Amino acid sequence: MVNPVIRQICLARVLINGSNTLNIIFAKTLEDMGFDMTKLVPSAQAFYGIILGAGSTPFGKVTLPITFGTRDNYRTESIIYEVASFETSYHTILGRPALTKFMEIPNQMYLLLKMPAPNGVLSIQGDIQMSHSCETKNINIAEAMERTTNQALVALASKDLMKDQL
Repeated sequence: MVNPVIRQICLARVLINGSNTLNIIFAKTLEDMGFDMTKLVPSAQAFYGIILGAGSTPFGKVTLPITFGTRDNYRTESIIYEVASFETSYHTILGRPALTKFMEIPNQMYLLLKMPAPNGVLSIQGDIQMSHSCETKNINIAEAMERTTNQALVALASKDLMKDQL
């Protein structure tokens, strides 16, 4: 969990996920930032595994500037994001494409992100308490989605049974 600036807004819940092949920003985050959703570029690339058992087709793609660092030493790049239609506890998830563009070296053990910047190496420290809080919320979201799906399956199966089998 890091706190970069995206479109001149500091986001507190950004997940760095080097195993993810997409950069994802959530529609609610964009709307909260005041982004005009009609400016999205169409995208039909479905993705899975953000929330266990749930898949999604994005609303579209958007390219946004993202900045890491401070006034004294910072790095800004334009990143292409898939805009997800569902919500998680994160504002955005940065995957391998962002890591590559920034030439970032993540160290998950120490929650540390390093990248080259104009005034030397830029080191960004993650927040373990925020990470734990977000993961707990995501587990609760996934459990609620699974319960809803299971309830729908039980209701559908019960319609097919005879009255005496219930």
